[in-house]
Amino acid sequence: MTQAASFRDRHAALIFALRTFAAAMLAFSIALLLDMPRPYWAMASVYITSNLFTGATTSKAVYRILGTLMGAAGTIALVPNLVNAPEVLSLCIALWVGICLYLSLIDGTPRSYVFLLAGYTVALLGFPIVSTPQSAFDIVVSRVQEITLGILCASVVAMLVLPRSVASAVAAQADAWLAGARRLAADVLTGRGSDQERDSERIRLAAAASEIDQLGRHLGYEAAASANIGRGLIRLRQHMMALLPLLGSIEDRKLTLNSDDEALAPLNAICTRIAQWLEAGQHGGQEAEKLRAAIDEIRPALEADAGWTDISTAGLVVRLRNLVDVMQDCEILREAIADGCDTEQLPLAFRPNTLTVAVPHRDHGPALLAAASVALSVLACSGFSIATGWPDGAAAPLFAAVVGSFLAGVDDPLPTFRNFYGLFLVVIAIHGIYLFGVLPRITTLEMLIAALMPTFLLFGWMTARPATARIGSILAIYLSVQLTLTETYSADFQSYANSSVALMVGVALTGVICGIVRLLGAGWIAGRLLRSNWSTLAAIAERKSDQDPLALAGLMQHRLALLAARIALVPAEARNDAANLRQLRTALNVIGVRQTSFGLSRRTRAAVEAFFARLALICRTHTAGPLPHGLVGQLDSTIAFTLQEPPSEARDQVLMGLAGVRSGLFPQSTAYQPQKIEHRTAA
Repeated sequence: MTQAASFRDRHAALIFALRTFAAAMLAFSIALLLDMPRPYWAMASVYITSNLFTGATTSKAVYRILGTLMGAAGTIALVPNLVNAPEVLSLCIALWVGICLYLSLIDGTPRSYVFLLAGYTVALLGFPIVSTPQSAFDIVVSRVQEITLGILCASVVAMLVLPRSVASAVAAQADAWLAGARRLAADVLTGRGSDQERDSERIRLAAAASEIDQLGRHLGYEAAASANIGRGLIRLRQHMMALLPLLGSIEDRKLTLNSDDEALAPLNAICTRIAQWLEAGQHGGQEAEKLRAAIDEIRPALEADAGWTDISTAGLVVRLRNLVDVMQDCEILREAIADGCDTEQLPLAFRPNTLTVAVPHRDHGPALLAAASVALSVLACSGFSIATGWPDGAAAPLFAAVVGSFLAGVDDPLPTFRNFYGLFLVVIAIHGIYLFGVLPRITTLEMLIAALMPTFLLFGWMTARPATARIGSILAIYLSVQLTLTETYSADFQSYANSSVALMVGVALTGVICGIVRLLGAGWIAGRLLRSNWSTLAAIAERKSDQDPLALAGLMQHRLALLAARIALVPAEARNDAANLRQLRTALNVIGVRQTSFGLSRRTRAAVEAFFARLALICRTHTAGPLPHGLVGQLDSTIAFTLQEPPSEARDQVLMGLAGVRSGLFPQSTAYQPQKIEHRTAA
């Protein structure tokens, strides 16, 4: 790492605050020079668009422009045509905000910003111009110009002034993730730590991987990132997706063999060697080849009378070799990414056919409730304004749309809104101090910049820190808009009081309505996440879902990442199952068994499919607790059928896959006992 890069990393928050303030003042100054009617919108747009990383700022800029254009078109279509029917206009704006917010929540990628902006832009532009509908087109065009100016200034300054690369940030986070995965792997192999500690580390790694996925989606908007680096990071992420279920499978198989000291002795020896190799961090090819050779030497042959110990040992040996392959590949990929080489030419042991990216989990229920609650809030605030005849009350539904959209992702809205109520009181207080104490004494643009600098540098610094990012962003954006800075000073206490009351009314009504509509909270969402894993397993067993293992791994690990913030509300048994990715590992084994069973007899394939059909039927309605014991008996019969097949690699792969299903779904069951299969049973 160079000294310049190290300096940028150490002082990233301060650099971001200075850079963003400079971009905001540049946009504001240009807007004044071009005689734009509301230059403060250019300033606010800078704070809405800016991000710590150049690529993320550029992507937000593109999405904000698209969202603003969609919102502007919606405003021009709705306001002039419905201004004489305020109730219908309010209903249409509320529906527009709700539908766009729903699409944003369902999308779950940085692209969702388009829908978010399209939704509340109609409220931002529409409600203030209901009294002058004849000027709607001119006002909307002016807002689009001001917002676009702010976006361009934010993007240009981010690219020119101490830029921070998304690619380097993703690579650094991936390095930290792999270091954590190596520690977890060593703990699993040697038995260090408690089950709870290993579960917590798995959940933490899943959450960190989800953050890497979100940040990596901005790579395409960064000019400095080469195509080789982008492909290399996607390939590395594929290996990361394979690691967590692989470690869970190794741990389960080791627990299965704990009671057999004779079988466990050579396995413990090789596990210790692999753990030492991982902890040393030296993934040279020679040592990896030695480990592979040692692993292959202890793999048992699976005869027709093979017992549970033999099958479990064979499965563990294969998983240990997979672990060495994946970790060695990760080291090769990291070196290639650092050198900017084409990773498609590397000799990787694990190479999926396609560059599959992680698939995000989408839950329509909570998204629909969140969107409906915000739409109802906008409608309620509009109704309050119309019923009271309050001239400045149109600002209340505006704030309801914006604040409700920003906080739509929280599980329990009422406590969050209660906390933010105090935050908006701070905004109102600072607004009043500037409006009546500072701005009347400002005579030049330079003095204005000097007066704004301390406050907005603080807000920018808070925005750059994860712990205070949301607070800092809202303070900066709302104060930029509330100050309504223009070429001349004009303010009166009545307008200030009305806008402040409208802000608090909008926030209060939105908080109450969202709290009522979304009363179920985080526990309900966590339960839906757990049930969705069983539904996905049922779909895989029925062949009704995508059979791509990496897409499946990405989807179910994203659910684990979503559970991480709600894990305290998950029962202990379900928490252990989720952390160990039992449903994911079972689904992967189902896919693997199907892919390798074509070389077996029709009778054995029929037994396998019959078991999968029953498994799907049970998982479709299963929510929690152990599965029916009768399912274990059918699985054992299927294993017995498979053992009667002539020895082959396909037969062994099917046996190890079925053993993986057994240890994944029934970790507490007694060991499999060999069975005699009569031909008439098959008939």
